[in-house]
Amino acid sequence: MAERAALEELVRLQGERVRGLKQQKASAEQIEEEVAKLLKLKAQLGPDEGKQKFVLKTPKGTRDYSPRQMAVREKVFDVIVSCFKRHGAEVIDTPVFELKETLTGKYGEDSKLIYDLKDQGGELLSLRYDLTVPFARYLAMNKLTNIKRYHIAKVYRRDNPAMTRGRYREFYQCDFDIAGQFDPMIPDAECLKIMCEILSSLQIGDFLVKVNDRRILDGMFAICGVPDSKFRTICSSVDKLDKVSWEEVKNEMVGEKGLAPKVADRIGDYVQQHGGVSLVEQLLQDPELSQNKQALEGLGDLKILFEYLTLFGIADKISFDLSLARGLDYYTGVIYEAVLLQTPVRAGEEPLGVGSVAAGGRYDGLVGMFDPKGRKVPCVGLSIGVERIFSIVEQRLEALEEKVRTTETQVLASHWWSSSVSRSSRTGSSSSAQWPAGKRWMSEEKTLWKKSKGEQASPFASAELSKLSANWDWHYLRLRRLCIYT
Repeated sequence: MAERAALEELVRLQGERVRGLKQQKASAEQIEEEVAKLLKLKAQLGPDEGKQKFVLKTPKGTRDYSPRQMAVREKVFDVIVSCFKRHGAEVIDTPVFELKETLTGKYGEDSKLIYDLKDQGGELLSLRYDLTVPFARYLAMNKLTNIKRYHIAKVYRRDNPAMTRGRYREFYQCDFDIAGQFDPMIPDAECLKIMCEILSSLQIGDFLVKVNDRRILDGMFAICGVPDSKFRTICSSVDKLDKVSWEEVKNEMVGEKGLAPKVADRIGDYVQQHGGVSLVEQLLQDPELSQNKQALEGLGDLKILFEYLTLFGIADKISFDLSLARGLDYYTGVIYEAVLLQTPVRAGEEPLGVGSVAAGGRYDGLVGMFDPKGRKVPCVGLSIGVERIFSIVEQRLEALEEKVRTTETQVLASHWWSSSVSRSSRTGSSSSAQWPAGKRWMSEEKTLWKKSKGEQASPFASAELSKLSANWDWHYLRLRRLCIYT
């Protein structure tokens, strides 16, 4: 029985490896080799004698979290929440499921990844795909036009999971958004500043934040000859350039989406460019792009944005990348995405490929989709993909062999004084038997504290012990609870 369970686990792991290689588009020889290993394992497993057994496991794309993993998660959340609060955000919460109509038509080609729920009581419902659309619905319902909020909650996507890369069907997002009318690019720059602050504080490795503007993309597609009806679907293809080669993207645009090869080549001349503010200046001089109103507005805003980023001291972390498209339909202006350049791993190991760890952008028209009068509320925000960050932090802790404390230590101190001691203390005398014992107890308690905390003893806790020592003439049971955070 145990041998069969072990074989079944090997089959499962090998199956995941084969699926992972296919997703990564590995060579045919490598895939065939791993498939052969899988078939060999299945042959060893043999038939199950027709008896279907229930396999106790979590649903595909989900996982359990051990106390150690939860301790890591809490530390990551603490860093993120403290940054959000430092920038003046309020916290809100929304239902884990929404009316299906609320989510429909907001995510472009990714709409197929939404989980629909079975009809209950006449309402068609779906699990939330992200936290942005529910936030826009919340603004419209409550007629809010100005708020700075954060929201940390689980979202659900019917995607192909890649557990080793921090890609799940149920996962947390940490969102920060600014709604309201402000001077151009100030909220956008603040969101990028927050993104850089959080990723730097988490110490997960060097990172780069790619920025672009949806208006520049639309203007570029227009001058290249892309039909209006294909703007969004071509955006989705271009957005894959960070994962696959230009040739593969071009083949998809031409072969699957019916774009003319010459049009695809013109797009390729643009989307393979990246740089800093100098690229913005260069495109402002482009004879065709500079004549397109949308592109000109986007380039002008990006120029202002880079000025603020320089003032914030983060311009070196930002790259203007024309291939960044962000497939979601609701973006209307600046878009951005943070990717890791390297991760701390053991010597000789391959870096953990986790893709982007944060993203966001401006979505000025989303609230208007829910407002009866179509009133728009300018909004910009960011989302931290914490599951991918957890994968990196866990790997780093394992590589450094760091221990993670999952509990807090509490010290309970009490002392009881007898009536004889009370009388003697009032007359100014002390019991030779009891008073020194009490003094020794306090001395030992202080030593215990110092051993637990070393030179980093909490000023609060030290003050509490001193206060307890100074009040030795209290004549009743005294109980103190001291929490030692290590």
